Amino acid sequence: MSNKQTKSPSRSERLKEKQQKNNASQQTTTSSGKQTKEKKAKKERRRIFPIWMRIIVILLLSIVALLGGLMIGYGVIGDGDPLDALKWETWQHIIDIVMKD
Repeated sequence: MSNKQTKSPSRSERLKEKQQKNNASQQTTTSSGKQTKEKKAKKERRRIFPIWMRIIVILLLSIVALLGGLMIGYGVIGDGDPLDALKWETWQHIIDIVMKD
């Protein structure tokens, strides 16, 4: 058997080489000879769904969830008619009970 020993680079040496390659690709030389990191040009981003529209949609979804919760709570849990939860008379009756006028 032949004892053929080849020295493979250690893990730390491989990491150093990899970092050097990455640094070389990320840096450019300026006219004064200093190396600086290359700035990536920011692309102007056009939003398909604008922020103001997102806010409106969130508000509308919140209102729908509130109304749905009222109807489920009053109709299913409270054994009443779900649509009665949306009537002003129902809320006036609840306010009168809480205030005990």
